[in-house]
Amino acid sequence: MNKFLIIGLGIFGRELAVSLIEKGAEVIAVDQKMELVEEIQDQVTYAIRLDAMDERALSSIGLEEIDVGVVCIGEDFESNLLAAVHLKNFGVKTVIARASNPTQEKILKAVGVDLVITPEMEAAERLSYRLMHQGLLDVTFIGGGTVAAKIKVPEVFVGKTPAELQLRSKFGVNLIAIHTPQLSKDGRQLPPIVNNNPDANTVFKEGDIMVLIGSHRDLQKISRLQNK
Repeated sequence: MNKFLIIGLGIFGRELAVSLIEKGAEVIAVDQKMELVEEIQDQVTYAIRLDAMDERALSSIGLEEIDVGVVCIGEDFESNLLAAVHLKNFGVKTVIARASNPTQEKILKAVGVDLVITPEMEAAERLSYRLMHQGLLDVTFIGGGTVAAKIKVPEVFVGKTPAELQLRSKFGVNLIAIHTPQLSKDGRQLPPIVNNNPDANTVFKEGDIMVLIGSHRDLQKISRLQNK
């Protein structure tokens, strides 16, 4: 079981900690504020109040057993940076830190942080992309101009297969999954039926959601078809 250390229990840190627990990870959650520690203590493996800038206090956690340390201190970049440096110095296998702007990102990378995340910037980029391309139901930026997105199957695709439509050669996208919505007998929305890695001869049905990977431009080609 992977063991994670989450430092900083603001909205992002708290949500990350709970999400990791739900996926079966072991999570130690740390913050200076006791009220934040108390709010999450029943939802994680351990919740501890301490100052992550204090090397001695931080070492008391048992960092040699931590697989991934994530520093999520958003309000005080100096504390964020110092906590990340301490984790690197203590030999934590993977150190991830939060940045609020490109300058902070450069500094964190310069001190050897393994991965820098920019939640606000990424959220703004996803939202702007969805606002410009409203046929996209969800967007994840993979890097290098590659995007994963959920798109409702255009009407012109209904009754056809990926092979017939030549999604890869004609549109430049890869079909990863198909989500088929389902309703209960009384009309309530149920979790969709998920077909991961669908066969090339799978027939698209009305209401299906495609999970596609491709470039911004190629996904736009699919999105525009929804208006036809």
